[in-house]
Amino acid sequence: MSMIAVLGNGRVGGSLSAALTRAGHEVTVADRSPGAAADAARTAQVVINATPGAGSLERLLALQKELEGKILVDVSNATVDGPDGLPAGLLHPGSSLGEQLQEALPGTRVVKTLNTMLYTVMTAPGALAQAPTAFLSGEDPGAKQVVRGLLEDLGWHPEWVTDLGGIRTAQATEAAVLFVPHVIRSSGFAPFAVSIAR
Repeated sequence: MSMIAVLGNGRVGGSLSAALTRAGHEVTVADRSPGAAADAARTAQVVINATPGAGSLERLLALQKELEGKILVDVSNATVDGPDGLPAGLLHPGSSLGEQLQEALPGTRVVKTLNTMLYTVMTAPGALAQAPTAFLSGEDPGAKQVVRGLLEDLGWHPEWVTDLGGIRTAQATEAAVLFVPHVIRSSGFAPFAVSIAR
C-alpha cells in the first residue's frame, strides 16, 4: 500500500483516485482550495499530477518543498487549445511538461505515463478491443518500478507497459496528444489509446 496524493479532482483525477483506492492504497485528493495541494503532497509517498497541463508547472513549482524526495507521476499534457477546446498545439514545443517539471523540481523523481489515451482507459485498459500501451519516461529506475506497480493495480498487464527511457522521451508521448482531436472528430468521444503492435 502506498500513500498517494492526487492533484486535480476532475475526470482524470477522480477516476485515478477511485481506482487506486479500490486497489488498497491510501489516497488523498487535493481540490483547488488554498493549501489543499500542499497538505496532500506533504504526507504522500507518490504524487499524481492530474491538473490541466497548461497550468501544471506553475502549480507544482509552488509545491517544491513538499515534493522534495517524492515520486511525481505526471499524466497531463501541456497544450494550446483550439476554439473547440481540443488540443491544437503543444505549450512546450521541443520540450515537454515532463521535462519542464523535472528541470524545475530537481529533488523530485518525475515519471511521465498514461498521457497517450482517453482518460477512461487509464483505469480500464482491458476494456479496449486490443491491448493498449502505457509508456514510461523518467530518469529514476526505482521510481519507474514503483509506477509500474501502480499501473498493474490499475489493470495494466506488464507486457502492456513500455519504458522509453529518460524524461526527454516524454516529448514523443506528449506530442501524441495532437492525434486526439482528429480521432475524436472522426470517431466520436469513445475510449482509445496509442498501442504499439508487435
